[in-house]
Amino acid sequence: MNHVTPGAATGDTASDRTALAKLRTQLALDRTTLAWIRTTLTFATFGFGMVGFFRALRERSATPESVRLHEDAIRFGVALIILGTMATILAGVSHWLTLRRLRQNKRVVLTPWPLSITVAMLLALVGLVLLYGLYSA
Repeated sequence: MNHVTPGAATGDTASDRTALAKLRTQLALDRTTLAWIRTTLTFATFGFGMVGFFRALRERSATPESVRLHEDAIRFGVALIILGTMATILAGVSHWLTLRRLRQNKRVVLTPWPLSITVAMLLALVGLVLLYGLYSA
């Protein structure tokens, strides 16, 4: 095993450390974006499943109350599909903009409304609107 003193003949300069820090940051950003893709695909997949399941259920049950409940569930499924699609787009845009700033040696800016909080608030809003619609009719 070769033991080399840090900085001795290895090119361990400040620019090398900066390049490695940028690489680690990019890899962390990639992992975060992949986690967002996994999460948003789950949203959309669950939405598609809800739409398909409750459409089939609505066809079998013809009472006005069950039809209304099934249509509300379908709306929620469609909302999940839209939210998942929009969050995927936003995650891609955020990833691209952050990488561009890193490549241009600009400071990476922390936003006051990160994507996670934005998606959580939108999901809560969709749930509240649908819950209100469920009990107000």
